[in-house]
Amino acid sequence: PRWARITSLLGFLTGDALSLPYYCDKRLRRWSDGLFHRRAIDKIFVFSSPMAQYVPSSLTQSKLIDFVDVDSDKWNQYADRKKWPLSSIYRREGQRLLAFDRKIANRFDRSIFVSKQEADLFARLVPEAVDRITHIDNGVDTDYFSGGINFPDPYKAGEEALVFTGAMDYWANVDAVCWFAMHVFPEILRYRSGARFYIVGARPSEAVRKLSRIDGVVVTGAVKDIRPYLAHARLAIAPLRIARGVQNKVLEAMAMGKSVLASAQALEGIDIIPELDITIAYTPNDWVERLVVAMRENTLPQCSPKNRNYVESRYSWEKSLNSLSHLLDEQ
Repeated sequence: PRWARITSLLGFLTGDALSLPYYCDKRLRRWSDGLFHRRAIDKIFVFSSPMAQYVPSSLTQSKLIDFVDVDSDKWNQYADRKKWPLSSIYRREGQRLLAFDRKIANRFDRSIFVSKQEADLFARLVPEAVDRITHIDNGVDTDYFSGGINFPDPYKAGEEALVFTGAMDYWANVDAVCWFAMHVFPEILRYRSGARFYIVGARPSEAVRKLSRIDGVVVTGAVKDIRPYLAHARLAIAPLRIARGVQNKVLEAMAMGKSVLASAQALEGIDIIPELDITIAYTPNDWVERLVVAMRENTLPQCSPKNRNYVESRYSWEKSLNSLSHLLDEQ
């Protein structure tokens, strides 16, 4: 990654999105070029837009790309929350990446996104490709993420654990936990002395590690298994302020049968219905009020069979992969 960050600066000279030289690799290009020459390729499937640079424009085979998220919009969100010069760099990345994505969408037979919301956004940004844009829902391994397994309790007696899971060197996650720990959780602690905010995930940044200095905040770093932390938590929370696509952390918590309190951004790509044990919070006051009520009056139960059943029926890998198979057969 360190060398890739250096080589990504070539994008400033070529006018490309920095993501393209970041993911450019001579060995991979030699391998892919050789494959196209040696083998009778029938169909080409690309995962994420920077990988499309390995597909020569001259190829006439059926081509599908899974963009997953509208990453150009994510860079614009980053720009909105960063100071200059990073804001300028991120804004440029959003613009240049969208230009590249537009070119790819017009060359490929299908552009796939992880949710209807992502597909609709991309269709608004690239209207000329609207008839080739579709979505396939993300999936969850519901056998692995199952609350029915008897997990050991990682929490201390008397703790009401609010848990956030995710890679803790990813800036959107860092932003979320820092905001919650500094602007929401101290108020929660005033009302619920047993409340604890557990940040569970590998590679915590320095900013995340410093949060452990706040009373009641626990930064675990990497753990062998996140499921015990979800299984025994009072609530799973997702206070993301920057998000695109589908937040697997929310689906995994739901699959474990947990109630969830989340920001609107964290739920944007998930088809939420009123019957579920999920609540949306917006302002810091919203978060405090809804968390305190949920813990005091059990408006969000610790165990939610409704959330588990919904993920099993709506977001299973079997359902999603069948949709992908049908799409590949059509091309």
